[in-house]
Formats: sequence, structure tokens, C-alpha cells
Amino acid sequence: MSDTPPDPRVDTYIEALPEWKQRICCTVRALAHAADPEVTETIKRTRQPYFVLQGNVCALLAARDHANVFLYDPLVPDPEGIITSGHQNQTGRTVAIRQGEPINEGALLTMFQAIIARNRAGGWRKLARDA
Repeated sequence: MSDTPPDPRVDTYIEALPEWKQRICCTVRALAHAADPEVTETIKRTRQPYFVLQGNVCALLAARDHANVFLYDPLVPDPEGIITSGHQNQTGRTVAIRQGEPINEGALLTMFQAIIARNRAGGWRKLARDA
């Protein structure tokens, strides 16, 4: 359970989506908070939901035929191969989830926890520089 209250602007963003995208976004939202009870949510870039803890963890963006989960750590391991784009991106990668596709909740939760651990250790940039 989260220690932080939900941001009503995130509620508004999700409620405006088609029902299947709402389900995806609500699941991702719950996973972000399950990753660490100190995760907070906000709106950045005018309307995009972000989940943060000592740095960005992930963000949501509903596209025409899928929902994107942006992972703000280009080095976080993806042993289950759920990342769909941004493999060469220098700041983050994306998991696209389409209508009817199952969400690999375990893999996302593990990735969120890893990103949070890296954020607490100074962020992936610092860790990559110090490696």
C-alpha cells in the first residue's frame, strides 16, 4: 500500500481514456506504488502521469492503439524481454502494451524496484559513470 496520496490529475488523465487503456494504466499505477510505498505521482509535460522517487521511475502515455510505459533508466535489466522500444535510447526505454495483451506484472514490478534502487544510489547516470 502506498504512503502517498494519489494525484487527482492522474485520475483525470486515466478516466478520460477508453476502458481497456484505463485498465492498463491502473495496473501500472498500482505496480509503481507497490514497488515502493514512497513513490509519488505527478503530472509533467503538461498532462503526462509520472511516478517518481528520488528521480523519475516511469511515466504513462496513452497512444492510439496502445499504452506506453516509459522506463527512466536505460540500463535496467530486462531478463523477460518486455521492453518494446528505445533499446539504444540513452535516457530510457518503453514497454508498449496493446489491447488484450497480458501485462507482465512481475517483470514490471522488478524493473520499477531496480530503477528505484538505482535512484536511491544516485541515479543510473552516476552509477554508470562510477562503474
